[in-house]
Amino acid sequence: MMISGLTKALKTLTHSLAVVALLAMPTAEALANSRIKDIVEIEGVRENMLIGYGLVVGLNGTGDSLDSAIFTRESLVGMLERLGVNARDTNLDSANVAAVMVTATLPPFSRQGTRIDVNISAIGDSGSLLGGTLLVTPLLGADGEVYAVAQGPLAVAGFEAEGDGAAVSRGVPTAGRISNGAIIEREIDFNMMQMDTIRLSLRNPDFTTSRRISQAVNAFIGQPIAQPLDSATVRLTVPDNYLNDAVALITDIEQLRVSPDQVAKVVIDEKSGVIVMGENVRINTVAIAQGNLTIRITETPQVSQPNPFAEVGETVVVPRTDIEIDDDSDRRLTVLPSGVSLQELVDGLNALGVGPRDMITILQTIKAAGALQAEIEVI
Repeated sequence: MMISGLTKALKTLTHSLAVVALLAMPTAEALANSRIKDIVEIEGVRENMLIGYGLVVGLNGTGDSLDSAIFTRESLVGMLERLGVNARDTNLDSANVAAVMVTATLPPFSRQGTRIDVNISAIGDSGSLLGGTLLVTPLLGADGEVYAVAQGPLAVAGFEAEGDGAAVSRGVPTAGRISNGAIIEREIDFNMMQMDTIRLSLRNPDFTTSRRISQAVNAFIGQPIAQPLDSATVRLTVPDNYLNDAVALITDIEQLRVSPDQVAKVVIDEKSGVIVMGENVRINTVAIAQGNLTIRITETPQVSQPNPFAEVGETVVVPRTDIEIDDDSDRRLTVLPSGVSLQELVDGLNALGVGPRDMITILQTIKAAGALQAEIEVI
């Protein structure tokens, strides 16, 4: 009886511990910010850019002018000659043809015969590609080889309508898209099954993040297969239980979660006045005062006339000048203590009543004074 009661108690305790562990799992995962697959790229697994030159036909009088777009005229003549039509000695006058550039992205591991999307953009003086059809266009890679062939009717979102007294335009009618408009004709050989080492490239290079990734992988595998080579690369040595199965190794480790680190940085877009500050931005003790001197001069001339029936006098214009000087004396010096957080820094600058443009100048001045412990990047 005592043994049975002890066994029952142990089962109850084990069940309780399992419940506690299950409840604790979401909290542990919530503390980790990102999956490895969201912050790295697999070296060798990449896309390739494709480009081609072609003709769009079937336009309703919105094509290129063959007199000014010489490349369109020569391309049209060359195409007709390949089809057995002699059009070089005739005066071509068609407004239904436009020369275009065709671009596409070749995904990794794409196989011959599969389809990809293509984008089409006019390069001549065509007014709209609405209703056009792209003729057969080879798409070339950076090595000059043909990897896909595109053809099909365009889908154009923009349009233009014009009358004698008004015109309406929406979107960009000189650009279109063909979904699944290109067929892949050449594959890029890349065999992952025989790989004995795998390199992970960080999208945002950082030494701390690189080390955390290697620690997370080694803890999961149970042996030191991951080594951070630098701030942007982690090398994985495929263990024996994953030989000839590198895909399985990548699948297992890319779901691991790590907390990416980042440097303290302030990014400023000078053109639009946008400011983005990282979480780790800190400043030393500094006093800030912001103000502008404004001088406003208002002229209100008055007319002076002599009294009625006066024997002497004349009508003259008497100047009246009003000068106002605003030196922002109501704004006071603000002291920001050492080691303030991002929220405190923003609150302190907002207390001065400054706008984004003035805030950019203040941040650059604080940096020049050596009090801003962050990198400023102007884009």
